[in-house]
Amino acid sequence: MKKVGIIMGSDSDLPIVQKAVDTLKGLQIPYEVHIYSAHRTPVEARDFAINARKNGFGAIIAAAGMAAHLAGAIAANTTLPVIGIPCKGPVLDGMDALLSTVQMPTGIPVATVAINGAANAALLCAQIIAVEDQELAAKLDAKRASDAAKVLEKDASIAAAL
Repeated sequence: MKKVGIIMGSDSDLPIVQKAVDTLKGLQIPYEVHIYSAHRTPVEARDFAINARKNGFGAIIAAAGMAAHLAGAIAANTTLPVIGIPCKGPVLDGMDALLSTVQMPTGIPVATVAINGAANAALLCAQIIAVEDQELAAKLDAKRASDAAKVLEKDASIAAAL
């Protein structure tokens, strides 16, 4: 199975990224987590992206706040799918990161999830990898069914209580 690379711009992003890690663990998808900054460690970020495919990665998650150039910097150096997680920051509640992540020039796409949307980033990576992995596709189907059952249980509880 292909691995997922999780790159965060700072260790302050770890509480957000943890949801992606937990989701990947739950689906038994191998992953690596690294801290690379688009601005402070551009060479390391570039090297990771350039070598990601040959190192067994199938998709990359890039989490960053404020200027949030990390996903774009990674995407500029690989043709693997890159999913950006704009992280909520102290000034504009993550809107700055969202706009920086989503506004990519033609030819360098970055899929972007909601602000702090790490679980969905991991699920999107899983769906990408599952295109060629039937076992993972079955796990995703089972997760969807389980999630639906939980909602219906809550619906029944509410109906009985009211």
